[in-house]
Amino acid sequence: MHDAIVAVPPPGNDPVLGYAPGSPERARLEVELARLAGECPEIPLVIGGQRLTTGRLVPVVMPHAHRHVVAHFHAAEPAHVEQAIRAAADARREWETMRWEARAAVFLRAAELLAGPWRERIIAATMLGQSKTVHQAEIDAACELVDFLRWNVAYAARLYAEQPASAPGMWNMMELRPLEGFTFALTPFNFTAIALNLPTAPALMGNTVVWKPSESQMLAAWHTLLLLEEAGLPPGVINMLPGFGHELAPVAVGHRDLGAIHFTGSTEVFRALWRQGGENIAGYRSYPRLVGETGGKDFIVAHPSADPRAVATAIVRGGYEYQGQKCSASSRVYLAASVWKQLEAELVATIDELGVGDVRDFSNFCGGVIKQSAFDRHAAAIAEARETGGMKVLAGGTCDARDGWFVRPTFITTEDPSVRLMRDELFGPIVTAHVFPDHAWGEVLDLVDRTSPYALTGAVFARERTALVEATTRLRHAAGNFYLNDKPTGAVVGQQPFGGARASGTDDKAGSALNLLRFVAARTIKETFVPATDWRYPYQG
Repeated sequence: MHDAIVAVPPPGNDPVLGYAPGSPERARLEVELARLAGECPEIPLVIGGQRLTTGRLVPVVMPHAHRHVVAHFHAAEPAHVEQAIRAAADARREWETMRWEARAAVFLRAAELLAGPWRERIIAATMLGQSKTVHQAEIDAACELVDFLRWNVAYAARLYAEQPASAPGMWNMMELRPLEGFTFALTPFNFTAIALNLPTAPALMGNTVVWKPSESQMLAAWHTLLLLEEAGLPPGVINMLPGFGHELAPVAVGHRDLGAIHFTGSTEVFRALWRQGGENIAGYRSYPRLVGETGGKDFIVAHPSADPRAVATAIVRGGYEYQGQKCSASSRVYLAASVWKQLEAELVATIDELGVGDVRDFSNFCGGVIKQSAFDRHAAAIAEARETGGMKVLAGGTCDARDGWFVRPTFITTEDPSVRLMRDELFGPIVTAHVFPDHAWGEVLDLVDRTSPYALTGAVFARERTALVEATTRLRHAAGNFYLNDKPTGAVVGQQPFGGARASGTDDKAGSALNLLRFVAARTIKETFVPATDWRYPYQG
């Protein structure tokens, strides 16, 4: 359609299915779980649409049943990065000159496929490979991913429609070009939605991408790539390189045609990428865009006027859903003494009741943590708490790696609010709390702000409006996503754009137009209808 100014379909938010016993979606999902658990595909590299194998096979296991291999992937070599960059450059010529509505149609079709016939397939892959419960997989691999695909198109339409003013006799226009070069997308294990949004958001804006998924997310990454192919994504627009970041990233980041890095992962890795980029700055064709969402040490603060049951629910859901393996998970808690007195017994009992096990058993609240090294890190943190004076393990505190990497949801109290477990990101089902005197509200807000280097999410509970206003003001820079009387997890695309600053990243807000703007380079075009023909100005008369 060359002669139309089109309106994209209103995005909305994909409804969350319940998977109640006897529901049709549950029956369909159980069939798909059995099917995918019985397969063991060899996942290839995909470069320029071609499947390539290296013979260096790496197993993908279920974290909740780590003897069960659900796939193998062929690990890419550094030379494949150069090959993928060339394929991205070849695909770019057609992709960037395609009308933006045609690019958008690919991702809108992918959203419809995912919301419909592909839903159970992607959810099952996420449950098996990443050990997510059905609810966590539903809100991630279906709802959030569908929302990213739809809302990004709506945001792109708004950005393209934003045009400068024109004075009489001229026409001013603004175009948003893709960046000059390829986008290198490095994606995490914990969210299937994030793993696909990082390559598809730049691609929507006309960029071509080299995508390195997490080794622990390869099963869902493979199926989502097949989803994009089914939706009509041309070969070479997104090139998938399974493998290891320390082998592949230096080649991509050192390439002269690097246009952008789109990253979600640890603060340490992002800083290393930034450092390498700085060292290479004179060798790039353009200054690369660095977009990163990294770590978090997210907080809940309960004022004396807080509702104790609401606080307890936020701790359980915010701290232990998906085993605490969310950048936004609440892992440090500050409780007014009067609130703690009311919620302690019920909270501890609730945490001890949470089911932990195979996510195919829908009664479980938690699955396994992602891998052995994570399990070891969490076990060491719990042991550290037991050995540290002033710290008490009140709930959970046990770990079992015989069949799956299971860490019981653990609740710890500390008299010293500066201990390591209140500062460092653990990325597991461990919540540490400090109880403060009711009169120390102001001091605690300062404590929250200065204790951790991160600034991703945080929540404040209070029924007194003055307390909410004070906390919102004094914690202005402590969290990029700030919640009043709600848990600090579960940002919804189109409603709560997500991202934080300080050591938590560049705060480019995934799920908003701000994120898309990072992957375009604006060009202003001025046309004068009747050009001047006399070089002199009136003052010279």
